[in-house]
Amino acid sequence: MILQSLYEYYEILVKAGEVPHPGYVIANVSYALNLSPQGELLNVIPLKQSVTRGKKTVEVPRPMEVPEQENKTSGIKPNFLCENSSYVLGVDAKGKPERVKKCFSAFAELHHRILDGVDSIPAKAVLAFIDSWQPEKAQKCEALKNFYNDIIAGANIVFMIQGIGYAHQDKAIRTAWENYRSKNSSKVYMQCLVTGKVEPIARLHPRIKGIKNAQMVVSLVSFNESAFESYGHELKDKTGQGLNAPVSEYAAFAYGTALNYLLADTEHRQVIGDTTVVYWAMSPKKIYRDLFSFALNPVKKSDSDGEMAVDKAAEGELEGIFKRIVQGKPISEDTKYSFDSSTRFYVLGLAPNAGRLSVQFFLANTFGNILENVAQHYRDLEIEKSPSDFEYLPVWKLLDESVPSISREKPAYRLLTSEMMRSILSGLPYPELFLSNAILRIRSEQDNADKNTHKITRGRAAIIKACLIRKNDDRIKEVLTVSLREESNNRAYVLGRLFAVLEKAQQDANPGINSTIKDRYFASACTAPATVFPILLRLSKHHIAKSEYGTVNERRIRDLLDKLDVEQEPFPAHLSLNEQGVFILGYYHQQKAIYTKSDKEDK
Repeated sequence: MILQSLYEYYEILVKAGEVPHPGYVIANVSYALNLSPQGELLNVIPLKQSVTRGKKTVEVPRPMEVPEQENKTSGIKPNFLCENSSYVLGVDAKGKPERVKKCFSAFAELHHRILDGVDSIPAKAVLAFIDSWQPEKAQKCEALKNFYNDIIAGANIVFMIQGIGYAHQDKAIRTAWENYRSKNSSKVYMQCLVTGKVEPIARLHPRIKGIKNAQMVVSLVSFNESAFESYGHELKDKTGQGLNAPVSEYAAFAYGTALNYLLADTEHRQVIGDTTVVYWAMSPKKIYRDLFSFALNPVKKSDSDGEMAVDKAAEGELEGIFKRIVQGKPISEDTKYSFDSSTRFYVLGLAPNAGRLSVQFFLANTFGNILENVAQHYRDLEIEKSPSDFEYLPVWKLLDESVPSISREKPAYRLLTSEMMRSILSGLPYPELFLSNAILRIRSEQDNADKNTHKITRGRAAIIKACLIRKNDDRIKEVLTVSLREESNNRAYVLGRLFAVLEKAQQDANPGINSTIKDRYFASACTAPATVFPILLRLSKHHIAKSEYGTVNERRIRDLLDKLDVEQEPFPAHLSLNEQGVFILGYYHQQKAIYTKSDKEDK
């Protein structure tokens, strides 16, 4: 299903001119050697282009469609018409003269094998250059001197013929290359698992780039030892290497090209923990990925590639569309961002696994259903917040709130990320670990004014509320609200509210106090109320007597105690995990209500 949907997406992209045709790839090219029709090196043309990354402008290589390149791990494997200086010029900065000599010889041999007999000026010019070039004179070559150091550092180089154009774009050369590829294609024909057609089967699958924490290039499908081959599929000379999962050469190229295209687009690629998430619609329209990107990450956070440049006008319009979806309102059809809700949409999560890729999750649905599930996720998370706080809590923020930073890339939490994404995109209950982690961090951490950190945050309260909502427990449904539910008599909820009032009484009695009852007693009050609340109530009498506004807190405490049934254990010995969550919600709601009221009175 994954390969098939990527293959179908490639067919859409190639029709739109977004990706290379079979036999070609997009490579980052820095320089072109400008040759005369006779093969003389005239000069070097820099191809790097300026791009804006955050507040900086940087020079980066230019993406170009060039002949398909080798998957290099070791050995000497030249590429056709696009290579680094080791192969094209026989020089580099690695200090291994014998190796670069072999690289240049292999490059020359490959080009003669493909271009000998090709009747075109660019083909003859390239061969003439290769035959006349002397690597030992490269450092003193006048044409190279301005860019020599960068060229030998490993930059990709192509050939340009003066007055004609790039050699790799010449029709006769492209025909020669495609004929060469077909002669060297697989001789094993089987039914392709992706297309269903009997076609040449790929021995090696494409290398995938852009996965966080992975090696530079990794494979989604690979069998690199004969021991991994199935009985009856082993053949001589490693030709049976890809037969365990028979995928045609064309289908392998297509899915690999589509996946690399998605991973190269940093604006439409999300990194959550150590899982890289890509997504696509069966449509060439960009709105599907734009809107899903905003829905998944409405608060921009830079990944390892640096700051993201944001189109504020486009982002504002996307936010308006998504806000209407969250509110359950129809989308205007006259917007330039119109879309078809029935379009199929796919979300794929990938993580590195010892030189290969591990599929963390793969979800497919209509775009409308996925957006509605994301919207419901934000509705479930909605809770009282500060006016300066951001509107939506993105997935990376939820992970920050529930998992200690030191553990975010450990395998155990990779599973949490995957389960979270499934819950969000499919509308399923959240993983139990999501709830227990949030509660555990509240119980174990302390407020720290110097670091501006708090044990009970909007994010953790929202996680608890959302997790409990999806448990569909009618006994606690009434308190799973955005703000304070004063009329509720739910015992755990009232106890949480009571703790917030007792803390306020202490703060009123001791303005500017550094440490409150929350630092010492909250974890115990949340799990075993009977051991703590009698102590706190005795302390509150001293606080009320000392405070100028003690009568206000005294009335609040009395009203909350009246909600507790003394005959039915007002202070239970233990609270379950769900009840601890309700307790924390009661505390959070009450605290917000107290300070919101105080702010209004101050104004």
